Amino acid sequence: MEKKSTRLYFIDAIRAWAILMMLQGHFIDGLLDNAFRDNTNIGYGLWKYFRGMTAPVFFTVSGFIFTYLLIRVPQTGFNNPRVKKGVKRGLELLFIGYLLRLNLGGILQGKLYDSFFLVDVLHCIGVSILVIIGGYLLTYARKQVLFPVVLVSITLLLFILEPWYATTTFSSLPNAIANYLTRTNGSVFTIIPWVGYATMGAFVSIVFTKYKEHPQFYPRTIAVAITIGSLLIFTSSDLFVLISELTGSTLFLKISMNNYLFIRLGDVFIAFAVFMLLRKWLKNPTFLKIGQSTLSIYVIHFIILYGSFTGVGLYRFFHHSLSPAIAIGGAILFMIVCSFTALLYEKHKASIKKSSKDAFRFTWSQAEPFLKTSFSKAKMLFL
Repeated sequence: MEKKSTRLYFIDAIRAWAILMMLQGHFIDGLLDNAFRDNTNIGYGLWKYFRGMTAPVFFTVSGFIFTYLLIRVPQTGFNNPRVKKGVKRGLELLFIGYLLRLNLGGILQGKLYDSFFLVDVLHCIGVSILVIIGGYLLTYARKQVLFPVVLVSITLLLFILEPWYATTTFSSLPNAIANYLTRTNGSVFTIIPWVGYATMGAFVSIVFTKYKEHPQFYPRTIAVAITIGSLLIFTSSDLFVLISELTGSTLFLKISMNNYLFIRLGDVFIAFAVFMLLRKWLKNPTFLKIGQSTLSIYVIHFIILYGSFTGVGLYRFFHHSLSPAIAIGGAILFMIVCSFTALLYEKHKASIKKSSKDAFRFTWSQAEPFLKTSFSKAKMLFL
């Protein structure tokens, strides 16, 4: 009989796979010479397709994990301790997202470059967590069935209305806000439609929480995930064409012509099915720790590859210049370095934070008298 556990190890395994795929994907996409980007090449085509799965899987799993922890506790509404933790986490991700885009050279000159306001993965996941919390607080305490309905509705609305907002530039809004809604200014990810994957992950976690103790849960869930995934991948485009013909709406025809959101959602369900099927063999401690250290890995990879703070990273020196052999070998090394560094940090995180706080306190204690004296002298000059 399979041993019961409150921890879903296959979710950590999916996160580990997704973050490793993100590392190699960013490395190869950023550094591979354009001359080797041949869509007719089977190897490159497969790599490109699987790379496209990474972000949808990562967003879906992020929504799943947060909501799974949110609804497991007996308290509801504002009494749920996970609400406060979630708000803190969401704001923390937004802060780190902006922090990684800081350029120290620009700050020393009193400038914030336009790239600082671009929105990326961390911003979107932070907003996704806040959206999920908002839906939870508005519905869960009143009638629990409304929460999953709201989550699915958000996903469907964001995915179905994509042709309407995809070409909108939101130029009337300040760039700092517009960048959350449009990629026109250079944002890689935007809350529309990417929050939709997180809310779908949140919905799936509710299903898991409600039915996971059923003896046939995994066999049935795997079968359902494969069925839904296959239908989304292979038949959703034709379905939207049919709906367009029946309703006369051009919206559904446009969806069918660029149906990447629903097809990628199908990929997510297939990925879930595969990892659930292999869950008994996906309990390697190191691999699971990688899945539990995704934030640290993301931050480290951003610094090494894109040169956060200094502008000096691999991207600056090797942008679109490597051959396939070097790019593949480099990507493997890059994954190892980022993962090892992150696991090392996680192991010593408590002592590192304590040392950082002690160093800050010491620096402030030394600087405070000087600053007070300087302020007093400056004040006297203006009196």
